Amino acid sequence: MDCGYTVNLIGRNLPDSLPLPKWPFKVARMNLLFKSGPLFYIFFNLRLFFKLLFQKSDLLFANDLDTLLPNYLISKLKNRPLIYDSHELFTEVPELIDCPFKRNIWKRIETWIIPNLKTCITVNQSIATILESKYGVKFEVIRNIPERTDNFILPSREELKLPRDKKIIILQGAGININRGAEELIEAMAYINNAVLYIIGSGDVWHLLEKTIKHSNLSEKVVLIKKIPKNKLMAYTRNADLGISIDKNSNQNYYNSLPNKIFDYIQAGIPIVASRLPEIENILTHYQVGCFINSHDPKHIAETINNLFSSSLLNEYKNNTSIAAKELSWEIERLKYINIIHQINY
Repeated sequence: MDCGYTVNLIGRNLPDSLPLPKWPFKVARMNLLFKSGPLFYIFFNLRLFFKLLFQKSDLLFANDLDTLLPNYLISKLKNRPLIYDSHELFTEVPELIDCPFKRNIWKRIETWIIPNLKTCITVNQSIATILESKYGVKFEVIRNIPERTDNFILPSREELKLPRDKKIIILQGAGININRGAEELIEAMAYINNAVLYIIGSGDVWHLLEKTIKHSNLSEKVVLIKKIPKNKLMAYTRNADLGISIDKNSNQNYYNSLPNKIFDYIQAGIPIVASRLPEIENILTHYQVGCFINSHDPKHIAETINNLFSSSLLNEYKNNTSIAAKELSWEIERLKYINIIHQINY
């Protein structure tokens, strides 16, 4: 909108979709007969194609590979510029690695379209380098950094029903899936002193996490909260003492990722314990806002967290987040994005 456009966001409506915030732009949610699997993607792409076909547009924006095909076709039909935003190495996600047929379809789409694009962005330099080397197209880096929230009215722990006399550990995310380390983190809570873990979000291992908590008798030390609006989520995060991001190096996508939660934790002013993955390590090491686990053994995770809670490093990392938050904010990152839009050749 800062570039003079009226924004129209198009997505899908799911049974667990949250109510829409009061955004200052138009939003259209498509109701689809199928919620997952091949039929979902076929009908989603068809619906999106026709939605875009009859929608007035001066600039198209494709959010990840699963929206690229209809956006690309419409950009050619209507002769409109297209920005492709690759949030991850889509064909390397765990859900596709074990499904060669599906993966091959997405790789064909990616290989066909990306070399023909003029404007591409992605979330970190590691992914940009990989995609550039594969397709010979420049990818600019626009990180998913939140806006600063200096005027955030913080609810108290009492209002959120959080314990006052215990450390609060938080793992947040809309994709708490396989190989994200959530199962081991729950098991680690059996060995972590005077703390409660809050896992907030959604993902394909959610039911497994519920079973793990029950089987391990950890219901008093681990709380699951299904996804909530961002402002409510950040109320929990800002009340926490420690943020967790321990994805496993199980695939190229996770290895090269830079999760949004890293920046959320920094903006919330809380230290971080993370996996030693390159993009995450760059941030934590440069700003000195957290430490790393060396394995996903639950006892090792617990030892790392216990040691940090008893160390002066906890306050040192916390103090450093205020410096990092000033530099890692959308107010700065957005300037690169605006410049890209201004440079698009109509």
